[in-house]
Amino acid sequence: MSKEKRVRLFSALEAASLCGVVNQTAINWIRSGHLKAFMTPGGQYRIYGEDLLAFLEERKMRVPEELKAEHVAELNPSLVLIVDDDHDLNLVLKRIIEKNLPGISAEQAFDGFEAGKKISELKPSLIFLDYDLPGINGASLCSRIRSDPSIGKPSVISMTGLDAPDVRGLLMDAGADDFFPKPLDFETLCSRARELLASRTAKPEP
Repeated sequence: MSKEKRVRLFSALEAASLCGVVNQTAINWIRSGHLKAFMTPGGQYRIYGEDLLAFLEERKMRVPEELKAEHVAELNPSLVLIVDDDHDLNLVLKRIIEKNLPGISAEQAFDGFEAGKKISELKPSLIFLDYDLPGINGASLCSRIRSDPSIGKPSVISMTGLDAPDVRGLLMDAGADDFFPKPLDFETLCSRARELLASRTAKPEP
């Protein structure tokens, strides 16, 4: 059973305090449609915590640790997702990942819509993301992944076979953790995946 979302509510004053602005500024954000909110029967604004978090992240504003901790979803540490419309490569990569990364299972998606659904439902810790997908490019999908706290903060390894010098920059600017051109160097790819997954389970030094 999935966890219930949107549990905590904030008043406009509480949201303003968290953002370090005056109450009227938060109200102006709400009235202009920039910050999602609803009005109580008593005429007071209320804001869901995940909407406040999304608002702050979209505008690259400081996110209070208490808000970040409450609303970033927990990821599945033993699951990765391969997003590539090349069925043969997708299958080969799945086999190589599961063979070389013990304890890790790989799910597959072949377009952006299927990827979004599986990311939301399965919460993979690492996503192998192709750039040239049907209906959406990998940079746009990566940006969506980074801007939605409800799916957690998975690591993203971007991939492409396009011979375009600006594609790497687009993917890295969108929030990818690393970039690999095709044809893929599977040994290096597995090594990088192992590092990213290990970094999630490593305990910080006292």
